[in-house]
Amino acid sequence: MTTAGCGLRLPTTGRDEAVMTRILLHSTVPHGTSKRPPGSEEILERGVALVEPELRRIVARLHPSVAQVCRYHLGWDAEGSVGPLQRAGKRVRAALAVLSVRSVGAPERFAAIAGTAVELVHQLSLLHDDVMDGDTERRGRPAAWAAFGTGPAVLAGDALVVQAVAEIFHAQAPGASAATNALIVAVEKTVEGQAEDLSLEGWSAGEVSPDRYVGMARGKTGALFGCAAALGAVLADAPAPVVQALHSAGSELGVAFQILDDILGLWGERAVTGKPVGADLMCGKKTLPLLLAVGSGTAAGRRLAALLGSGPLAPVDVPEAMRLLEETESRRRSEEAAVRHVTSALTALGGASIPADVQEQWRHFITDLSRRSS
Repeated sequence: MTTAGCGLRLPTTGRDEAVMTRILLHSTVPHGTSKRPPGSEEILERGVALVEPELRRIVARLHPSVAQVCRYHLGWDAEGSVGPLQRAGKRVRAALAVLSVRSVGAPERFAAIAGTAVELVHQLSLLHDDVMDGDTERRGRPAAWAAFGTGPAVLAGDALVVQAVAEIFHAQAPGASAATNALIVAVEKTVEGQAEDLSLEGWSAGEVSPDRYVGMARGKTGALFGCAAALGAVLADAPAPVVQALHSAGSELGVAFQILDDILGLWGERAVTGKPVGADLMCGKKTLPLLLAVGSGTAAGRRLAALLGSGPLAPVDVPEAMRLLEETESRRRSEEAAVRHVTSALTALGGASIPADVQEQWRHFITDLSRRSS
């Protein structure tokens, strides 16, 4: 989810998790290594193969007008500029579901159920985010609300979240009841994180601590990642310590992704992000690089705080703000923070009773994400 009401964003064309992870793990991947770790691509492709048919089945049974909006949003319409198989963000969530069931030796159909449910919630968030943000384009063409109207886009999102809960609730699995509750909790925490993110827009950067930011990110982004990583195991009624380890790993990975989203929002290439340099500054977002810069105790940090005040930054002041951010080394410090959360994710996995070969798949998968460009 992103910040509401900015109105200064260019169309979002590529701030996908795959792009973010390419930056995230750059310092942890051996340089000069071009060979992709074995198994990672197979996990990505298997996740898509399991989730894609389920999504199509669910959308097909919706009211025709709602299904039309969903098909368009997912890239399944006649024009189909971007199909879901090419969307790295969804592939990551589906892959997490695959790893979840492999971690506990559960049937692969549980990965299809879990991955589909989480993806439905994710697509709900995208549909509603575009409405809240006023973004008229997504991935190079009109957003669903711009193409069909606000009401139809909101209704389509509502339909998807209902189907997400139904997918888990009706699952023929020993842990269906617990999994339903886990998904509901994840949605609640995602909403809470988004609400916190929006509320922080009215605060000055000096009033928001990095710890509060992490708490926001853990809900806004980490909740769904944690759910994706654990839900398959919950469906299988796996031991609680293993479920908790998987959830913690996914949650930490989600926080790292949110930090990278912040970094890309400030320094990402416009051709990749679809946003001008410093767009998040103009939107008044309280990103981690900004918080670290203002709280650095340096003269540059104090000048930046004064420049920002408590609201969005004027476009004319963006170059100066970017210079001050660079002077405080906030980008490097933010990247280091992201890597720490990835390390925490790997530590959580390492402490769980997960088969050694699956542990290796987890490590290879996370490392491989750092090399992906689509």
